[in-house]
Amino acid sequence: MTRILIIEDNHDLARGLANNLEIEGYDVDVVHDGAEGLKRARASAASLIILDLALPGLDGYRLLASLRGERNDVPVLILTARSEEADKVRGFRYGADDYVTKPFGLLELLGRVNALLRRAGTPPRTNGLSSGERIRFGEIEVRPSTHGVYRRGFPVSLRPKEFELLMALLRRGGEIVPRLDLLRDVWGYDADVVSRTVDTHVAELRRKLEDDPANPRYIVTVRKAGYRIALD
Repeated sequence: MTRILIIEDNHDLARGLANNLEIEGYDVDVVHDGAEGLKRARASAASLIILDLALPGLDGYRLLASLRGERNDVPVLILTARSEEADKVRGFRYGADDYVTKPFGLLELLGRVNALLRRAGTPPRTNGLSSGERIRFGEIEVRPSTHGVYRRGFPVSLRPKEFELLMALLRRGGEIVPRLDLLRDVWGYDADVVSRTVDTHVAELRRKLEDDPANPRYIVTVRKAGYRIALD
């Protein structure tokens, strides 16, 4: 059975969320403080973690940073009252796979949980790109078979979803890709889900691949349409 670990200090919220997830058929474990949450995350075989940020003992950011620093790639969905854009960007930079703000709609949250679990452990689709093919554009080289990305010959560390987003753009060969298409291709979301997930992940890719992220050369915004990758 798929196990979900909830790390949330609001006991009532955690209990209600756990009950709804169990109705959906998941095995749920609940922890109410950060230090114990990190310990449980390290020891358990959780398929997904739902993580609050304002935790006693060890906040969610530090917990997430510790997990990712240990190369633990379990999908993490941040569930928090912090709605500022800077908080979201920080969460994704630390390695979150999704970010949901309170108050939230239960159906949307369950949809996001299902989408993350569907994507977990699934290698990016290549859609016509050979797994052994090396893709080069500008000073960037991508090796799909090993998930390796290099800039000027030096390796670039991308989170799994950042790599999948890059591959989703590359598969389109420079064509414009709408945000909703990227949400479906990379995160498995349906069209009615509204999220800034794509934008924040694009910002991280630019930070890691571009000389000037504010004036990107490779990952280009097409106003009111989406994004495309410049292969010239």
